[in-house]
Amino acid sequence: MRVGDSPLCVPRGGNGLLRVGVQRWASGVASLDTALGGGLAYGRVHELYAAQGEDVPAAAGFALALLTAMAGLEAGDGRAALWLRSRRAVRQAGVVQANGWTELGGQPGDCIFAMIADAKDLLKAAVDGLRSGALGAVVVETQGNLPELDLTASRRLALAAEKSGTTLFLLRSEAEPVPSAAETRWQVAAAPSRALPANAPGTPVFDIELLRQRAGPSGLSWQLECNRDRRIFTEAAAAGALVSLPARGSPAAAGAEPDRPEAKEAIQRAA
Repeated sequence: MRVGDSPLCVPRGGNGLLRVGVQRWASGVASLDTALGGGLAYGRVHELYAAQGEDVPAAAGFALALLTAMAGLEAGDGRAALWLRSRRAVRQAGVVQANGWTELGGQPGDCIFAMIADAKDLLKAAVDGLRSGALGAVVVETQGNLPELDLTASRRLALAAEKSGTTLFLLRSEAEPVPSAAETRWQVAAAPSRALPANAPGTPVFDIELLRQRAGPSGLSWQLECNRDRRIFTEAAAAGALVSLPARGSPAAAGAEPDRPEAKEAIQRAA
């Protein structure tokens, strides 16, 4: 796990400034960490949107990689993660496979999965999990627009995450972004990767775009290759691994080989 401190100054009763250290997870990609002020913040809400229906496995794989690193699941530190899923998400996206998660470097036995049919109960369970302070991270996975997850509900989640220091990932698919109290909002898609020897599926690669962050630049994009051994990312394009993809595009649209979607196959094994 790579952790850094980014000190922030906040007002304190008009008598000066109180320095507050915000822990951040360094991804390993300098340009990404710089854009985020040092890395992805712990104890905040981060939204992950699948770019298209076919990118749901990619978004889930990206969430798994972040969860593994930021919750310390690779270290066996005893702080389990909680993954809450709506019934529709289970029906549409299937279940997370342990062997797929292991390929992303995680310890799936350290994550508690729960399916909750009612949207209000789902969000309440997320708040309760965050407030407990006993979890490494919480994931809430939903499909479709969720009216119950309005600005008030997202503020409640953000406050619970900040008070406990527990990170929350909102994994969304088939939904349009709406105003929220999230620290960051991302769009995630699958990207092609280099085949391993004997044309074996390559390391998962994610095409991500930073749609919004509360303080800092937005509208930036990266293609990240997952390094499961070090639990960080590298820039896939910089390594000459990939064909560049247009936003919301497909490998075929970018001129990649349509009959060898290595990254997508690898990611789908985790979802």
